[in-house]
Amino acid sequence: MKTEQEREQLIKNINVLLNQAYDSTLDEIYALLLKIEDEEDENDLRAYHAAKSDRENNSLIAWGEIKDEIANEKTKDVA
Repeated sequence: MKTEQEREQLIKNINVLLNQAYDSTLDEIYALLLKIEDEEDENDLRAYHAAKSDRENNSLIAWGEIKDEIANEKTKDVA
């Protein structure tokens, strides 16, 4: 996991490159980011289904808690 300062510097570096990129390149980058987000969502669902199928975990974890935790993790990763 990167520190906040490392993340900020990385985002600045990415923004410099994005501002220099061709429109077609920006479209490809956007499509890739959407694909990555979809894959992460699928991974979250797989992990949820694995936990749900485990009887011990199933009785301990409420769906609302799982949704909140996934949403919180996504906002942490984005911020």
